[in-house]
Amino acid sequence: MEQSIETLSAIPLRMYDAWNRGDVAGFFADFAEDAVFAELEGTIYRSRADMIASHEVLLGTLLAGSRLVGGEVHFARIVSPGVGVVHSRVGILMPGETEPPSTRYSMQLFVAVWRDDSWVVVALENARMLTMETMAALEALHTA
Repeated sequence: MEQSIETLSAIPLRMYDAWNRGDVAGFFADFAEDAVFAELEGTIYRSRADMIASHEVLLGTLLAGSRLVGGEVHFARIVSPGVGVVHSRVGILMPGETEPPSTRYSMQLFVAVWRDDSWVVVALENARMLTMETMAALEALHTA
């Protein structure tokens, strides 16, 4: 395998496929054992084992039957030899829905390094995509 944009860009797409199969270990298969993951609500995981354990619970409860839809890579770059970044976006569809609400789309920023002939995710930040109007409405709830 080579250090290419294509191989780097494939990481999020493999993750989405694994989620949709209910395969939590597969979802985090491209992560280093000591990777860091900043989740959208502020939780920071500091190991792949912790990521897997927490997401097995989530997929078995709150997010049971969910699917990741509309996933796409917006850009991928090799920023220096052996270091790459990927920005992707995806929506989460709950059972019975045909389209996620606009507040259930997220964007991810991956940092990957080239190790043992493949890209390995060492850091990921997952953030919810919200309009300025939605953010203002949420802020108004706290000031009312």
